[in-house]
Amino acid sequence: MSEEKTIELSLEQTGDYEFRVRFDGSSIPDLTTDESSPLGGDAGPDPSRLLAAAVANCLSASLLFALRKFKNAPSTLKAKARASLARNEHGRWRVVRIAVELQLGDAAEALANLDRVMAQFEDFCIVTESVRQGVTVEVSVRDASGAVVHTG
Repeated sequence: MSEEKTIELSLEQTGDYEFRVRFDGSSIPDLTTDESSPLGGDAGPDPSRLLAAAVANCLSASLLFALRKFKNAPSTLKAKARASLARNEHGRWRVVRIAVELQLGDAAEALANLDRVMAQFEDFCIVTESVRQGVTVEVSVRDASGAVVHTG
């Protein structure tokens, strides 16, 4: 029997294409979302940006978790995400790829069990592994010197 959790949020239109997102049952502050211009007014991130942010954030947290699991105390992590949009066969825009580059704040040699960390951290990421069922997600990790230590 599988375990299941539920996350609830509510949206309310506050402007033309602008919405207030409430994260029900939590103390998380409301978030304003909006479509990009010319459709919206750029008052907040649009859904495509939120999706890219969710993937990059989840991968960053998963990498941090995996590093700490092996008793590392890593320096500050950074991430850069790039979402690619293309029109489908019906001419509708779709997110077709999200590329995330994670930047370690440490040299690879300074981190214990980095090979094991890199082999498993993506699997911890709820969002990425869910999104990958419909969108290509490319991942790379660089150490503090800029050397690529993982691609996935």
